[in-house]
Amino acid sequence: LQVFDDEGKDVTPRPLFRSDPNTAVPRQGKLSAPSAYFGATGPGFLSSFSVHQTSGVNANLGSFSRSRLLTSCNFSDVQVRREEVKEELTKEDLDRRVDIYLTETETIWILDMPSVVVSVESEDAGRVLERNRIYVDICKSRPGNDRFVEKMMQTINGAAKNKEAQCDKIVMEDKGMTVTSWDLYDAFNVSETEPTSKAEGSRATTGKSSTSHTRKEHNQTTSVSSDRGSTTSVTMSESAVLARIHEEEEHHSEAILTSENFQQDLFFMERILMENIFQPKLAAYRQFPVLIDPDVTSAASGTVAAVKEAKREEHDKEKKDKEEQKEVFVDLSVLSQLNKTPEEIVPPRLEPLWSYRCDLTNGHSVSSMAWSKVNPDLLAVGYGAFDFKEQKKGLACCWSLKNPMWPERIFRCEHGVTALDFSTASPNLLAVGMYNGSVAIYNVQSCKDAALLDSSDSSNKHTGPVWQLKWVEQDRCTTGGGKKERLICISADGRVTEWLIQKRLDCIDLMKIKRTESEKKKLPGEKERKSEALISQQAAGMCFDFHPKDTNFYLAGTEEGHIHKCSCSCSEQFLETYKGHKGPVYKVTWNPFSTDMFLSCSADWSIILWHQDSQTPILTFSSAAAFVHDITWSPKSAFIFAAVNESKVEIWDLSVSTLNPVVSCFASPRGKFTSVLFAQSTDCLLVGDTKGDVSVFELRNLAAPSSKKVDPLRDIIGPA
Repeated sequence: LQVFDDEGKDVTPRPLFRSDPNTAVPRQGKLSAPSAYFGATGPGFLSSFSVHQTSGVNANLGSFSRSRLLTSCNFSDVQVRREEVKEELTKEDLDRRVDIYLTETETIWILDMPSVVVSVESEDAGRVLERNRIYVDICKSRPGNDRFVEKMMQTINGAAKNKEAQCDKIVMEDKGMTVTSWDLYDAFNVSETEPTSKAEGSRATTGKSSTSHTRKEHNQTTSVSSDRGSTTSVTMSESAVLARIHEEEEHHSEAILTSENFQQDLFFMERILMENIFQPKLAAYRQFPVLIDPDVTSAASGTVAAVKEAKREEHDKEKKDKEEQKEVFVDLSVLSQLNKTPEEIVPPRLEPLWSYRCDLTNGHSVSSMAWSKVNPDLLAVGYGAFDFKEQKKGLACCWSLKNPMWPERIFRCEHGVTALDFSTASPNLLAVGMYNGSVAIYNVQSCKDAALLDSSDSSNKHTGPVWQLKWVEQDRCTTGGGKKERLICISADGRVTEWLIQKRLDCIDLMKIKRTESEKKKLPGEKERKSEALISQQAAGMCFDFHPKDTNFYLAGTEEGHIHKCSCSCSEQFLETYKGHKGPVYKVTWNPFSTDMFLSCSADWSIILWHQDSQTPILTFSSAAAFVHDITWSPKSAFIFAAVNESKVEIWDLSVSTLNPVVSCFASPRGKFTSVLFAQSTDCLLVGDTKGDVSVFELRNLAAPSSKKVDPLRDIIGPA
């Protein structure tokens, strides 16, 4: 056979053995010569048993043909020619027994991967578990450990081989971005807690070609080998270490968020943001010139939109509703007294500034409000319903002007709050009365929600709702004994009580309000009837107020519609009884300048001005067919007072008109007004409603008349 390439050149492989031409070659048979020449490795190689070569075909014994190689040798080259040779087998050859022996050769291992997994029942299981535990401890204490030193050593693995591969051209691009430390921290945590499935797959693939990568894992992974060479890796120790590190980081983050320093920093940061946002309105509240910077205003608006966008949308919607419902009425007698035309005078009005509200107070009705005696920026608001069917848990919140969007202190009560007041001698004490008749005292300096003192253990506690409570300073004696502050309450059980603050709260009765028989006119010819039996001998107390100069006397309003003048020295009978209302008296208050005058409001839709020396009403005010829930005198004028009914708030100025209020502002359709309070140092008014909002209004163009006279009201209404 000769092999030629595409160009026609002879590329036949040359034999490894060339005979010496001078050596005589013995003549052999046609088959043995080529076998000897080629070393019995040519294509004419036969089996070990002898085959007789014949020419011809024997049909009886059978015949077969095979190829034989005929060679002719030259000293320069060898020519090989294939020829068909017919061979016949004899009967003896067919009947002869041939023994064939099969033997197993030595096994050749192409890939050997020693197992790194041991059975838990083996003798080495304990030693392997101990090594894994030591490795986990080393990994945990590795950062910052002085005993840890990085060293290099040569292992039994073979030297690394350099391998080069041709790839596409690598294009380099410069890119930049701005990130914060928080972004870096989050990205680092994600990279550590990311599942390691991809890494496991790559380790399983590379393990088939090299054992060094498996040994490099330091027994962190376990692999199971089969006869076919397939392996499956599962990460155990590494995932446990990562989970433990992630858990420690979560605990560390929680510790930071709950730390006092972090909470204090957030507290001041929130105040700064609120002052930037409400700066124009706070300046108007304090009657400072309002300087508006467009850049600051837009930045502040953007901050609020980013932080509390939903709340702002709700606030704007409610404010729009209030502005649509707001109506201002001006008494024309003001213009006639000033001798000015309507075009020359600016009518008084109420300008809304903001509302104390948050998600916590939403849906809780405002029942009472009280200013701190030493901090004019601190307002206490009680949240609780007056109706028995609407009762739920109450709240007592302390709001500050520095943050109108969230209260400084929150005290959660088991029952609705009906009354509250700050102490004068101890300004940090806040007394709270509740619907179930209990009284609690809280310390506003403490962030704890628990009450400092509670009347739940008192045997003399009230059995009805505490409708009003007040801290009263009273002269103990005339010999220089000083003043003592007492906590006075009035309840629906008909008792006016004084609470003694010691190790626990206990009370004594100042007055038990007795019912008065109704006076019915006797018709001519009618026989005298027996007096009707009363279900209860005591009348429900609704409100009270102590005289501003002589705290030994006080007024008490009842559910019968009567107002009793009482003395702390006499608990058996009333000094005077004022009968003018046809319904429960909700509020009674002395005039701070004309101390002989007092106001009262009732469920009979009326407000009555009284003189303490006369049992006949001096003036009666009624502008709407609705319950008058609350009234209060202005702290700057003896002629101005505010009143709220369910539908609107009214400002009355008796120096202008005794028939109509000078300013009226209607409530939102979704809420009803419940309480009213004047600001102590500014011309502002606070109004609470059933939605849980305390709206702050600025009194515009309402000049307070002078109150320096001894009895300023006497010049208007005349002597009693």
